[in-house]
Amino acid sequence: MRSNIIWRVTAGLLIAAIILSACGPEEVGGFQIPNVEKDMFNVAMVLIGPHDDGGWSQAHYEGLVYVEENVPNVHVAYIENVPEGADSEQVFRALSRKGFDLIIGTSYGFMDPMETVAAEYPDIMYVHISGIKSNGTNFGNLFGAMEVMKYLAGMLAGARAQMDGNPKLGYMATFPIPEELRLGNAIALGMRRTCPECTMDVRWINTWHDPIIEKEAAASLFDAGAQVVFTGADTPAVADVAQEKGKWGVTYDWFGSCKVERCLTAPYWNWGPIYSSITEKVIDGTYTPGWDYFDAETGGLGLYGFMEGQELTSGVADLPPEVVEEVRSLIAAALAGDFDRFDVFTGPINDNQGNLIVPEGQALQQADLDQFPEYGLGCTFCMKWWVEGITAELPDTGG
Repeated sequence: MRSNIIWRVTAGLLIAAIILSACGPEEVGGFQIPNVEKDMFNVAMVLIGPHDDGGWSQAHYEGLVYVEENVPNVHVAYIENVPEGADSEQVFRALSRKGFDLIIGTSYGFMDPMETVAAEYPDIMYVHISGIKSNGTNFGNLFGAMEVMKYLAGMLAGARAQMDGNPKLGYMATFPIPEELRLGNAIALGMRRTCPECTMDVRWINTWHDPIIEKEAAASLFDAGAQVVFTGADTPAVADVAQEKGKWGVTYDWFGSCKVERCLTAPYWNWGPIYSSITEKVIDGTYTPGWDYFDAETGGLGLYGFMEGQELTSGVADLPPEVVEEVRSLIAAALAGDFDRFDVFTGPINDNQGNLIVPEGQALQQADLDQFPEYGLGCTFCMKWWVEGITAELPDTGG
């Protein structure tokens, strides 16, 4: 009799736990897991940083809000400040248990955890940003041709440094992954178009979001002689340091990141239209996860000061008119689909050791942009080199 009572109590507690897990508040690894809304299409987003970081995470968060405002019958939720690795896998699994229909992960290091969880929940769609993997069924990769906007920003920065009489630039890079090498190379190619004598140094900070480290690295580059410094990280710290130093910073990710006078420009993402399109396709069953890489004509990319309704920053407005007009012309071509990432990386391209990497008349393909040779996925001009004009050595990639 007593064992029967104990069994009933245990069973009751188990049922209650299952109900609470599905419907009530749940905390996993210190993160509050949001609930789904009944009879709605539920979209969850996992952010590497705070949703109001002034950069990468804020751009994604505002894209998520855009989805809620523009796609009918959609409920959205997000979890912020989720570190890459095991903690993120717990979060993705918890969101899946809750029953979200579409789950978006916004950092490179979320890739493997998302792939693992996607295999466990085949009826949920997972979209990973900036990675290299897809299972072709319910786990896809998404990114965009930011190389174009970084190249154009490099043109402006080269012209600015030349005009200021100090032909030195700096790049504050995050992690030694193909994304950071191709964006750094795009900047340098643009820089050399307007300032052939310019050079660019690189500092690796090994973080996506750490305002203190970002400020320290930016100050180090400025103190080493750079006139203009770019960031690959999440916050606008580089512009704040530029303001203090009387030099120029180029922020990244979010259109609102270029606020101070000494911000030259900002290549930025406009995720709203992209996420809305994917959400609509998932809802109507037409979305096929793969390796989606969108270009400027989608409306997903911008260069601050040059898009509709924006004014040039003070640091750009007094550049030689022919430079500004050339950038305007290339942006118009990009928005029309006539200038893309493959145009940026068309030969001849030499590396910073004097070797011809891309012969004249040839261009990099997507596999080259995405991969190091050791990935073994079939690239010809694999992105493991710095272009001419970059003074830094290659990072240790472990390959």
